[in-house]
Formats: sequence, C-alpha cells, structure tokens
Amino acid sequence: MVSAIPILLTPTSVSKSQTRMPPARKTMATAPAPAPARAPNTPSLLSSPSTASKLKPSKSILKPPSHTTLGTKRKRIDMDLSSAVSDGMTSSVSSEPTTPSSPVKKRARVKFEMDLSDHQQVGVGMGVGMGVGMEKSTAMVREEVRRAIQRHLAGDSEAYDRVKEVFTADPKELEDDGSPVYDLPSHASLKNHLLGLFSNVSALDGSCSGLVHAVVESEWLGRDEGYVKLFVRFLGTLAAARGGYLNTVLKMLVGGLRQVPSNIGRLPGYPVVYASEIYARVHMAIRYIVQLIPAGSGSLSPLLASNFPHDTDTAKSHIVYTRNIIKIIDYAPELRSDILALITEKLVKIDVQFQVDLEEADEDIDDDNLPPMMSPEAIALDEEEDDDSDAESVMSDENTDIEVQKAKKRAQTKQKIDYMIDLLFEYYSTPFANGTITEKENANNLLLSHFQNIILPTYRSRHTQFLLFHYSQSSPIFIDRFATACVQIIFSKSQPTIIRQYAAAYLASFVARGAHVSSEVVRDVFDLLGTHLENLQAEYEPACRGPDLRRYGPFYSTAQALLYIFCFRWRDLTLAALDSDRTTPLSDIDLDDATFPLAIKEVLRRAVWSKLNPLKICSPAIVNEFDRLSRHLGFLYVHSLIETNKRLRISSYRSLTALAMESRFGHVERETRADDELGPQLDAYFPFDPYHLPRSRRWVVEDYLEWRGIPGVDDREEEEGDETDSQVGDGGAEDEGEGETETETETDEE
Repeated sequence: MVSAIPILLTPTSVSKSQTRMPPARKTMATAPAPAPARAPNTPSLLSSPSTASKLKPSKSILKPPSHTTLGTKRKRIDMDLSSAVSDGMTSSVSSEPTTPSSPVKKRARVKFEMDLSDHQQVGVGMGVGMGVGMEKSTAMVREEVRRAIQRHLAGDSEAYDRVKEVFTADPKELEDDGSPVYDLPSHASLKNHLLGLFSNVSALDGSCSGLVHAVVESEWLGRDEGYVKLFVRFLGTLAAARGGYLNTVLKMLVGGLRQVPSNIGRLPGYPVVYASEIYARVHMAIRYIVQLIPAGSGSLSPLLASNFPHDTDTAKSHIVYTRNIIKIIDYAPELRSDILALITEKLVKIDVQFQVDLEEADEDIDDDNLPPMMSPEAIALDEEEDDDSDAESVMSDENTDIEVQKAKKRAQTKQKIDYMIDLLFEYYSTPFANGTITEKENANNLLLSHFQNIILPTYRSRHTQFLLFHYSQSSPIFIDRFATACVQIIFSKSQPTIIRQYAAAYLASFVARGAHVSSEVVRDVFDLLGTHLENLQAEYEPACRGPDLRRYGPFYSTAQALLYIFCFRWRDLTLAALDSDRTTPLSDIDLDDATFPLAIKEVLRRAVWSKLNPLKICSPAIVNEFDRLSRHLGFLYVHSLIETNKRLRISSYRSLTALAMESRFGHVERETRADDELGPQLDAYFPFDPYHLPRSRRWVVEDYLEWRGIPGVDDREEEEGDETDSQVGDGGAEDEGEGETETETETDEE
C-alpha cells in the first residue's frame, strides 16, 4: 500500500487522455514568463502564511468573542485549525521546485493550463501522474481554482469539472488486482486544491453546489492529521461565509456519527486510522462548527433525529450512534434535552415492539441466547466488520426453523435495548452522583419531563421507565417529586382518562416495588389514593347500575392501585409500622399481630361492596392474591363476592352511551371472553415489574423489592406457588397470558 502513490506519480501511469497530448511539460515547468500585471498594493499570491487569516468570514455571522471557558476552548481549536491552513501553504511552497528566478515579489509570469493552447498542454492535470518534483505550487493551483470557478460562472465548466474530479476520485474503490479504479491525485495536489478552494470560498455560491458537495462528501476522515485540520477549517469557513451550505456540512458530519465501514480508515498511502480516531475527528469538526456559527445547534438537532438508526438496524449501529450523540452534549449543552429526548423516544419505541414480540411468542428470552457481554465502548470501537443485518443473516437461512429465527431476532432486540438504556443510566449517573444540587435538580426535572411526555403516554413500555425508578430513589426529595407528579395526573380531570389510569399504575408499581420508598411514603400515598377513591365513589355510585369500566375507569384504576400496594406493602400499613419505638423489623411481623388502622379497612370495604364492584373489573390475578392475603390477615373476607362475580355477566349493565365511548380507552382493558359477555377488565400492567436485562440490571438491583410470600400461607403446592408468583409478583407483560388463561378457565366452569 505504501508504494501506491509513487507508482501513480510516474509518467508511465498518466491516463490515455493525457498521453495523447503534445509534450510541453518541460516548457511550462522551466521557462519563466513575465509576471502578470498587478495593482501596486495587491499582495503576492505567495505572501506569508498570515494571508490565510484574511480569508476568515466576517465577524457579523459568528458568535461574539467570550471570556468564558467555552470561548477559550473555541479559541484554542480555532488557532489549531488556523495553523493547519498556514502550515499547508508554507509546506506546499517549500516543497515546490525552485528555479534561479528573481525574488518572490518579482516572480516571472506563469502560464496556467487554461491559458495554453491545446498543443502546449502536456501532463498539466490535477496532479495525476506528475512526478513529485513537478507538483504545481500552491499559488498556481489556487489561481487555477479561482479561474475555474470564474469561468464556470461564465458558462465554461471544463476546468471546473476537472477540479471537481480531484475530490470525487474514491481511493477506496479498487480493481481486482488491488489497484485504484480512479487516477488518484497526489496528496500534495489534493491539499493544494483544498487550499485553493479555501482561498476562494466566498465565490462558492449556489451555482457551485456541485463542487461544494463533491468536496464535502470526499474522503477526509482517513487522511493525515494536517489534511483533516485543513478540511475542518474549510468546512467551518464555508458554512460561515455561505450559510446555505451549513445544512450540507452538518448532514455529512452527522452521518459520520453512525457506524462507519472499516475501509474508511484504510486509504492507500495513508496510515490506518482506527474507529476511535475517526469518531474523534467527526466530533472535532462538529464542535468547531457549532461553536463558530450561532445557527449550528439549531440545524444540528433535526439532523440527529433523521439519522438515527432504524428500529430494525443492528444492535451495534444503535450503540455507536447513541454513544456518539451523547458525547455531543459535552460541547453543545444546549442540545442536551433534545438529544436525551430523542434517545428516550427511540428506546421506548423499540421496547414496546419487543413486548409485542414477547407476547406473540408467549415466552421469555433465555439470556443464554445472548453473546458474551461487552462494554458499549468495546462494541462501538470494534474494528471487525459487523454483520450488516443480523436479522437478515438469520432469515436468509432457509433451513432454519421460523421459530428459531424469531427467537434470535428477539434476543438481538433485547441486547439493543439493554445497551441503549445502559448508556442512558451511565450518562445520568454523573449529575446524580457527583453533581451540584442544581445539576441534580436539572437532571431530575429532565427525567420527569421525558416521563410525562414520552414514557407515560406509551402503552406497554417495559424498561425505559426504570431510569425514573432508579434515580427518583436517589433522594427522598426525588421520591416525593415522582409520587407527586403521578398523583397530580391521577387527580386531574383535564387529563385524558387513559393517561390517568396509566399514572395510577405507575404510582402503585413505584410504591410497591421501590426498596428505598419509606413506610411513611407508602402510607401517605395509600391515604391519598383512598381519599380519591372515596370521592370517585361518591360521584359515580348514585347513577351506577353496575360495574362498567368505560364509564368509571378512574375509579377502577385507583382501586386496583390500592389492591396492588396492599399486596406488596401491607406490613407498612399495619399499626406496628406506626410505632416509632419498635425494635422488630417489619419483615418479622407475626400474622397474628398484623392489625390495621380502621380507616384503611373502611376505605377498601366500602369500595369493594359498592355497586361499582371493583373486584369484577380489576385484574383477576391481583384480585385473587388480595383475597388470599386479606383472608389470612383477617383484613377483609371477599371470597364469596369473587365467586358471585364469576356468575355475573355485566353486558346487561352496559348502556349505548358506554359503548359509544369505547374508542376513548384504547387498550387499557382486555376482554375475558371473545364474545364480550363478561365485559372488559383492567389489564394487570404495572410498569416496574421485574427487570431482566442482563447488563443494565446492575443499576436497579439494589432499588428493587421482589415478591415476598407470607410464612404459613405459601405452604402450598409448588406449582400453585409458582403460578401466583408469575401472575402477581412478576405480573408484567410477559406473564399476562397466564392470567388470561386462568380467567377464561374459571369462566368456563360456570
């Protein structure tokens, strides 16, 4: 690979079109000509490198100077990239062939290729096939580029097209024998042409968009560091001087945040550039532009959204892109909310589809199907070619069983969710663990905002909400904030009914499962929901003719939340829990000593035996567990009512008005019979059911309360115990099918 460029620069490698041209290279290279006429005060094209500083765009379109740390960073980057331009000019001048001519200011006139007649043009292409010692000077190429643009604007695009070809020649495209498909320009020629464009950037208006796109889309990430800095400087100057190209530049750079092919960093004649360096170069360019141009951040946000990998793309592509756009927050903090909201939204979408696939399969994914665990960084920076589509490779095997294909696809989706949410956990850990009070408050407010606007309205989200579950428990204040947010939604009549029901499920699940939720919070939430239940009962019962989910949805969702909290946290509701002087842990409370405040018992008793009949509408799995538990605790005896409800058909109580309202309730209910004779029932959806993602579960393992049985009550057949634990203790999306089967069986026994 190292010898590729010298071979291309030998005279024998000149293209056929060049070899047919009459030999006149020597005349052009050695014969000095009179210097072109120039105004007295016009600086020489080969003046000192400081000339580059005059090429900067006007200050009016740039961010004002600042004395902040961010301003210092930008100044340092700007100086670094500016030196790349100056170094590029001086190195090109020093490396050009010298002749015993007069000093620079009186340099003899050079005949440029567009001034020569056809018989004089020999080997004066864009550096292709020229010997190293015969490379054109920076000044010569710069003048060629200027005249090419000038003539293009006048209608003659021949030279303009040749300049464009310098950047469109793809060094990655190779013949079967490994030689380049295109005649590649030398490194010096490529750099000189870029310097020429840099000097004439103000002339690159809309009519030169073809050339601009060719340069912007050219290969630059795999080249040497000096060229990369020059290229980034060119991009910034172009976007600042010609605002119409800002979107073009940013679109190309955002594309570099996606998973890049390995051959990007393996260009002929250049050292290998690894993925970590490639992404670092892309971030350097984006940082330079968004700090240079005020409109940069606003233009960047929609591009980040449109370039997000598709749901069906590989896990690696999602990990790479998620990791890279999170890094943007470091130098563009104004995009923090947009970026984190984007990732959360995409994650929820994949998560919900994953639950649909699980329910269709009616099974869990065995962790053994997943590849060995690696860090997100190791996956993102892995140099080995990733299978472009794991799903496609699985589906392409005609001999593979369809169910096996689906199982592997689900395992890959699970890995995708696992790593994406792990990256979010890691990002939020910094402000919550090491941030100031203000930083913690801001992070918590951001999570609550994403919960209310993205997670809560999405039915069947399974894992994303655990960000709230974990970080809300990092402080008693944040526990109260999350509980208060849910309570406000539950109580608000301005909220859609379905959102109020979801909020009740989130609050109940958070209080029931949260290991750091204190007994005081459990009792406070139970009291609030109990009072709300009484108010709803007083509002609905006078006109009630029987249980009806569609009319009285808020009542039933609140009742189910109370039953769920009671099943998990009944110890915290006992009189013993109110005793501040107790020395016995709540977990050791004897069943005979478990007594409850009268107010708690009365709230549930009045609701259960009302005409609204919540035990008929609430999830059978939760109702049955509440019956079993309350009977052994001597709390309430509802078994006879449950048996009566099995023979009760509520279709006779449903009015035409209720049926007309059906579309308002989405999927919150599920039918217990295909013919709908028994009517709808609340779904056993509790968002903080057990978390089984293998990598990211480390974040929540200490925050989580598993289902605990009752000594003496759970001495039943092992099979029955497993079934109850599945339906109630882990009664999430993955276990819903068992609850439905049980309900249908009970109904058929009528």
